[in-house]
Amino acid sequence: MRGRARTARAGWWRAGTTRCAVILLLGLCATVALPAGAPAAAGPRPGAYAFTPGARTVAGAQTTADAEPLDARHTYRSSLPRGGRLYYALRLTAKDTAYAAVTAVPPADATVTATDGIRVSLRDEHDNSCSYSSARFGAGLSPRPVTALGQREAGRTLCQGGGTYYLLVERLDAEGSGAAASAEPWDLEIAPATEPGLARSGPTSPPQAWDSATPEPPAGRSRDRSGGTGFAGARPLGQGVWRTALAPGETRFYKVPLDWGRQLHASAELAGAPGHGYVGGALNLSLYNPVRGYVDDASLGYTGVAKPAALAPLPPVEYANRYAVQAGVTSVRFAGDYYLVVHLSTQLAGTYGQGPFEVTLRVRVDGRAHGGPAYAGSPAPKDLFEVTEQDREAALTGDTGGGDDDRLMRLVAIGGFGSGTALLITLVGWTVTARRTRRRARTRTRAGGR
Repeated sequence: MRGRARTARAGWWRAGTTRCAVILLLGLCATVALPAGAPAAAGPRPGAYAFTPGARTVAGAQTTADAEPLDARHTYRSSLPRGGRLYYALRLTAKDTAYAAVTAVPPADATVTATDGIRVSLRDEHDNSCSYSSARFGAGLSPRPVTALGQREAGRTLCQGGGTYYLLVERLDAEGSGAAASAEPWDLEIAPATEPGLARSGPTSPPQAWDSATPEPPAGRSRDRSGGTGFAGARPLGQGVWRTALAPGETRFYKVPLDWGRQLHASAELAGAPGHGYVGGALNLSLYNPVRGYVDDASLGYTGVAKPAALAPLPPVEYANRYAVQAGVTSVRFAGDYYLVVHLSTQLAGTYGQGPFEVTLRVRVDGRAHGGPAYAGSPAPKDLFEVTEQDREAALTGDTGGGDDDRLMRLVAIGGFGSGTALLITLVGWTVTARRTRRRARTRTRAGGR
């Protein structure tokens, strides 16, 4: 009797396990077999931003006296109310150049104006501004992640010496906009970083000559490459023609590894669509450097006809670019990952429907790579200004470095991109094997009973 009970329990366990596996696999099939661009039932809403995993939560303060300290080895999450003006503290040495990128993420259903956004500044202990920058939503009138950078540059006239500095984040809201949704707080992601000084002095003027002509964009067949939904999850991208599909309100992040001496050219094209009307700022393409500092952006008005938006010509990546005057030159100052951020305006939906719309990215990388400057220490985060062979390979393959789990999910996705046949065959085989096992168990039980 005990043998029969054990066999019965084993059979029940196998059957239960099989049922659970069937349910799980069917769920996976239903998810990965969706057509390109179709949203999953439980997926993130358009406009959702993926914050850095493990980001620490920090509250901004109304005064410098109450400001909580930030560490350049970590990324932080915070919140900015309407009309908010919040301080955070940074402890800096005299020799390090410091950066503090702030990404503001309004609710996906927020109503915004072109001039809404954030202003960011880094300030000394006397509340004198070392630098400031702002980021606004622009003509697209579409809520999206916008990023501004505060910085303190060592060796300049302002803000010298070690000590406590303060990051000030201010929310810019248009007066009298009457947008009730804008009263909601905006989420913030804060990414501080430090750059050490040089081991020995180098040129203190920017390169005088570089090829500023706009080259022919890459041609050839496009390849599918979906983007990430935040800086931390940006999808690697290399030279070539890449295609994705976006719904109005969605933002996608890519990263292009650039060595010292390399030069980036990029454009994004929104495919044609049936319909009539004009949508200003329908597509926005922005470029940020490895510390998430603004480099350039381009946007386009849309009438349903395929049209590209191209970034302005940029110089090769060189340390001495920081001594230039133009923002598009001074921000291309170190090697590392350069972020391409693509956004489709929510305004598209009213005229051209919910999409998804095909977007083609053309990326060209020119110039000869060379060694970088000798730093007197390590940046924080570590390896921020380096490009490895793995980075170059990932730019071609799209590998996000997720390890075994990431590779497994890609295999599952590959199996489901058509009709899900491969997964269904596996499922049927698994089910048949489980049934055979139960039949053998019942046969042994009957033989034991006789």
